[in-house]
Amino acid sequence: MSYRRDHHSSKSALFDGFDKLEEGGLRASSSFSHEIEDHDNDKAIDSLQDRVAFLKRLTGDIHDEVESHNRLLDRMGNGMDATRGIMSGTMDRFKKVFEKKSNRRMCTLVVGFVVSFLIIYYLVRMLRYVRG
Repeated sequence: MSYRRDHHSSKSALFDGFDKLEEGGLRASSSFSHEIEDHDNDKAIDSLQDRVAFLKRLTGDIHDEVESHNRLLDRMGNGMDATRGIMSGTMDRFKKVFEKKSNRRMCTLVVGFVVSFLIIYYLVRMLRYVRG
């Protein structure tokens, strides 16, 4: 019950002089509030204009970055196509070499020497590491 009384008393304190206001005073207050609202609206519009300008610059930068990446990917694709052509030619040459038995034996001999050399090199290096 005391809450209702307090609420009622605070309401009456807020609106005590409301009945005594003249119509001219009410208009002045109303025009003042319109000026404040106009000022707040102008601030909000300026803020929105700044945000829109920022977003416009940001989207422009994103667009430029996307175009740059697209150009990079196109160049990469062209490079990959060129590499594919080179690899295809190399594979064709390997096929020609391995078609003949004598060439196959020669390649096996060369690969054997290279592998032997790598094993000997690795063992010598390990012996130096163990002694040193």
